[in-house]
Amino acid sequence: MSFRETLKELVEEVEGGLGAILMGYDGIAIDEYIPAGSDFDISLLAVEYATLMKEIRRTVEVLQSGDFEELAVATGELRVVVRVVNDEFFVVLIIDRDGNYGKGRYLLRRSVPGLRAALS
Repeated sequence: MSFRETLKELVEEVEGGLGAILMGYDGIAIDEYIPAGSDFDISLLAVEYATLMKEIRRTVEVLQSGDFEELAVATGELRVVVRVVNDEFFVVLIIDRDGNYGKGRYLLRRSVPGLRAALS
């Protein structure tokens, strides 16, 4: 399955899915999926989260609390779930505030091994 197909499946299988992006810690997107008709700027959001992810990863390493796996941010309009794929990449799933956050987290966690294998 291609990166785009995996991202599309993530977004379309979760109620309220707005988009998904596979990105490097350097802020460069590998691939993304946004449903047709959406004007959501997932690239801008992901670039900002790349900076945040680097800081959190560094903090986790300093604290020696185990491998960094997931970050979730809830705002008034969105739920953003970020899952680490490997040392270089992470995947971001954006869900509407009323979407199925739990299912989104589950699908994201389930998709990471396939993304990791495809990146190797």
